[in-house]
Amino acid sequence: MSRDPALQELSRSAERLREQPVSSEPVFDGKLLRVRRDGVTLPDGSAATREYILHPGASMIVPLLPDGQVVLVRQYRYPMHRAFIEFPAGKIDAGEQPLATARRELLEETGFRAERWTELTTIHNAIAYADERIVLFLAEGLERGQQQLDDSEFLEVFTAPLEDLMRWIASGDVSDVKTVIGAFFVEKLLAARKTGSA
Repeated sequence: MSRDPALQELSRSAERLREQPVSSEPVFDGKLLRVRRDGVTLPDGSAATREYILHPGASMIVPLLPDGQVVLVRQYRYPMHRAFIEFPAGKIDAGEQPLATARRELLEETGFRAERWTELTTIHNAIAYADERIVLFLAEGLERGQQQLDDSEFLEVFTAPLEDLMRWIASGDVSDVKTVIGAFFVEKLLAARKTGSA
């Protein structure tokens, strides 16, 4: 539970909203995702069905170069049938800590290693139908190495000023939610560093 007094009070009152599971069945078990269908009892005692995706979670990295540019990747996302500009990210393997995932994915996707890591926040990007969480990291002190892509992975790596990325977000040209949130977090962090409040 949060230490914030206002959130503590909200958490206590949220118990009245709880939906109690009464049954659960698998719908689909895939390589990455599992889908389940649960029967639940709603707060007023009525019944409902909930279908949702189970996901192992992921880490995302904002790789920041000393000159203020960020390292980005462009890759094709099949569900949307087009290429997207994103920060590097990847699935957390079983038993793996999010920071270990971030280190691995940064190297695999971009070829970079980082000296300094800052955990920014954790987001839940699809709470209406999935349990996925994404842990966001800032990576600094970058050293370029060799990309180590998986056999079925195809992506382009490029750098851009953070200001350009913020403009692309504002125009809707960059719409990946984890990338948008990561960019805003880092923009705020860098502004706080300039004023000495970080």
